Amino acid sequence: MSLQKYKKPLSLQKKRMDIIRPENDNYKFRLPIQIRFSDLDVLNHVNNSYQAQYYDLGRINYFEAVNGGVFDWNKTIVVIVNTENNFFKPILQGEKLYVETKLVKFGTKSMTMHQRLITDSGEIKGTCKTILAGFDAKTQASAEIPQEFKEKFLKFEAVE
Repeated sequence: MSLQKYKKPLSLQKKRMDIIRPENDNYKFRLPIQIRFSDLDVLNHVNNSYQAQYYDLGRINYFEAVNGGVFDWNKTIVVIVNTENNFFKPILQGEKLYVETKLVKFGTKSMTMHQRLITDSGEIKGTCKTILAGFDAKTQASAEIPQEFKEKFLKFEAVE
């Protein structure tokens, strides 16, 4: 009996492209990332766990840019319910790195964001897809996302 190399069905390969190249490459928000010594492993690569922190930093600053200043996280409107991270290439000490963030979808009770870690030369090191759901802090239950909240994001992402 011979072993055959498993190939993913084409339908699964295409689905993954959503994460690799979401909708388009137009990101209106870019934040420089300072790679710290403590972010590195013994091979001088940024440890994968720190990449999640880079996405968090990008998301927080994106929310502030959209809202025109410091975002009041005590008035929780959305919470993270799912994240998917893809690691393509190691991030090395000394590389100029940015996290780019954009909103790609709004629903009644959820929103989907895409992010990527990219170097100044345009090399994509990883991507992140995050789904956030509307949340009512008083009732501790899911809730619709307020229209005025949505409109700020849609205006920020509008094609000029």
